Amino acid sequence: MNAGFPFVINALVESGRCAANAACAVGRAGILLVLFSLMMVGAGTWSATAAESPKPSFFNSVEVQSKNMAPFKKWRSALARYAQEAKSSPKTPCPGHELDICNYDDWLKFLKSLEGQPPLIQLNEVNNRINQAKYITDSANWGQSDYWATPAEFMARFGDCEDYAILKYLSLRRLGWKESALRVVAVKDLNLKVGHAVLIVFFKHPKTGQILNLLLDNQIKAIANADNVRHYQPVFSINKYFWWRHTPVTG
Repeated sequence: MNAGFPFVINALVESGRCAANAACAVGRAGILLVLFSLMMVGAGTWSATAAESPKPSFFNSVEVQSKNMAPFKKWRSALARYAQEAKSSPKTPCPGHELDICNYDDWLKFLKSLEGQPPLIQLNEVNNRINQAKYITDSANWGQSDYWATPAEFMARFGDCEDYAILKYLSLRRLGWKESALRVVAVKDLNLKVGHAVLIVFFKHPKTGQILNLLLDNQIKAIANADNVRHYQPVFSINKYFWWRHTPVTG
């Protein structure tokens, strides 16, 4: 870790971790079905509760906020299980050496090493470390098409795209990042025609004060500016307190 890390948002570099894996493609196709199902459930919730006008958002979309979290049972369940885990700091076996974080003690030690570091270093270290984990589909891990894992579950078994995003989100929260700066985002990959999940971080440039929409993605080695990414169409984004329905900007 280099404390003199320059402020540079790297260009997109495909890791090939998932794209070359047939099992991964099957898992992401399942995610797409889940996205459409949530979109249909959420549509009624959004139209019934939203009073504000759509606002410009990332990935060339507009968004409307809702505080009705009822449709997102898997997300709420993952956060509730995480809250219980955090009380007991469970020990978990290491599934492999890629991540080299096997339990809460290892995770907290890793995060402790990042305390006081500049925000961009924290982002890069969290993104790089978690992206080392092996991609495992929910069907292989849990025998179901879609399961949102907690940190301990991910450490024990690894996981798929939303599990990477969740662990990054919770890692940054534990480092003191504000809830309002973080969102797990469900997207449609317009190139591969599959569903996917990523983390978006709203980051204030230390020199210009500009708010950048940074993309932390298990399919991309480096952090990217989401405004330069054209192949993701967001369906919804979510944090602990709110969710946002996204609609593509046309024309």
